[in-house]
Amino acid sequence: MEDSMKLETLMSIKERRSVRSYRKEQISKEELDAVLEAGTYAASGMGRQPAKMVVIQEPELIAKLSKMNGAVMGADSDPFYGAPTVVIVFADTNAGTWLQDGSLVMGNLMLAAYAVGLGSCWINRAKEMFESAEGKALMKEWGIADTYAGVACCILGYADGPLPEAKPRKNDYIVRV
Repeated sequence: MEDSMKLETLMSIKERRSVRSYRKEQISKEELDAVLEAGTYAASGMGRQPAKMVVIQEPELIAKLSKMNGAVMGADSDPFYGAPTVVIVFADTNAGTWLQDGSLVMGNLMLAAYAVGLGSCWINRAKEMFESAEGKALMKEWGIADTYAGVACCILGYADGPLPEAKPRKNDYIVRV
């Protein structure tokens, strides 16, 4: 791999930010496919790949999911910030590393989104959303076994404005022994 590509990867890690304001325009199929493919290449314990990604682009279903997520946190605001695409990451809890594996998928999704010019944000509370009766019914409808748990929701879209500035890194972030 060329040194410039390695440096580009490191810069993407440093520059990616969570986006909380989106244009209404839907992302392209090519952009979405590139992001999803990156998610499939996330590391997983013993290479088991216990994660699944469910892609939602239907506005009515996104609104329903937003209400479910908001209800978990006791708010009626839109926790998806108007993003036109939501990718829900699930992982099979039979894998001892299910949470870590699903989290690695989320990381790949967000880095890939930045690489193709999309905004993204990790949205918590997927586990609680899909422990509810309504959530379990959706999982059944989507063909997701009940051994799976929600890890997180990755919202995707075109940022409506500049990316936020990075906060300064903590002085004690790294401890060398």
